[in-house]
Amino acid sequence: MNTRNNITRWGPTSLAILLAAGLAGPVYAQPSAEQAESTVAITGDAAASAEQVAEARELPRGHFRLPEQGDIIGEYYTVTVDDPEDTLIDIARRHNIGYEEIRMANPDVSLWVPGEGTEVVIPARYILPPAPREGVVVNLSELRLYYYPADNPGIVETYPVSVGREEFATPVGITRTTVKVKDPAWAPPASMRREAAERGEPAPAIVPPGPDNPLGRHAILLAMPSYLIHGTNRPDGVGMRVSRGCIRMYPEDIESLYERLPSGTQVNLMDAPFKAGYAADGTLFMQSYPQLEENVGNFEPLLNAIERVSELAENQAEIDYEQVKRAVESPDGRFVALYGPQAPAAPEPEPEPQPTQQLEGILKGVELSTSVRIEGDA
Repeated sequence: MNTRNNITRWGPTSLAILLAAGLAGPVYAQPSAEQAESTVAITGDAAASAEQVAEARELPRGHFRLPEQGDIIGEYYTVTVDDPEDTLIDIARRHNIGYEEIRMANPDVSLWVPGEGTEVVIPARYILPPAPREGVVVNLSELRLYYYPADNPGIVETYPVSVGREEFATPVGITRTTVKVKDPAWAPPASMRREAAERGEPAPAIVPPGPDNPLGRHAILLAMPSYLIHGTNRPDGVGMRVSRGCIRMYPEDIESLYERLPSGTQVNLMDAPFKAGYAADGTLFMQSYPQLEENVGNFEPLLNAIERVSELAENQAEIDYEQVKRAVESPDGRFVALYGPQAPAAPEPEPEPQPTQQLEGILKGVELSTSVRIEGDA
């Protein structure tokens, strides 16, 4: 299913959501998905480490100062596991990182038993998405939300999120927040109730507020009917594609955002699997994430990545496009320095092809007749 241009989608519970919210009553919304992984218990101080790191910058969890120059915030760092019962998911939540982010950054570390004394990479460094820096920006492939508060223009906030799994893909488009509801109720849609009945597990008509409610304690409705930004009663799945299209956040993150996000705030749901940007010292970096299949359409990832890098380099930098190609073909979210002070020194080479010849070699066999560009509003 291609949702790149699908801005408005009406679901079976749309009217119920709007009426309930307008009356400040229960919110009826599409549910979050069940997860295959075991539920992981998270203690009440789960957010402590991320907050301690933020305190060093005198900022709350998830907050960063916008760079005066460039496009990069945050930093990578490592922590050492000191609790043998910690899982990688526990550690991710403490450091404001999602499931896929922590897994890709630590491919050789056990997800469930990392082990006491193991060093874990915390990938808390981000290239800001290629979109206007206003309101809320959700980069679907990255599984991350960015918020540029209008009343605090020097700050950007960022949090891991879950988005819709393939058959319930989160649409791409520009919308806005409407009504905020605390302690919402949830009505499973008819299709889910039928499926549950077929399994011999009848679903309730309404799930009241409480620990069994998939929406958690806070919900922010969007003008795109049936879609919400909300919490969850299964925080171990944050940072995965597991919802029925809604944007799911850690309970502590949605609670913080709920209090400060004004109704009517623009929300840009975009899909930019490849990002590139400059650090303050002039180093050009890139990141590449697994692309959402439903948003492929006529989109050619390699062409898009080369176009983006070439646009930023402005013919002033000699770029190794083989690095770009490798990143697109093996997306893992890691920072790769393409040019500048932090880029690895190039070995003394044999005579190499000219950049134009190199680029032509990389693009051999790629259809060039299709002009593709990721716009700021996707």
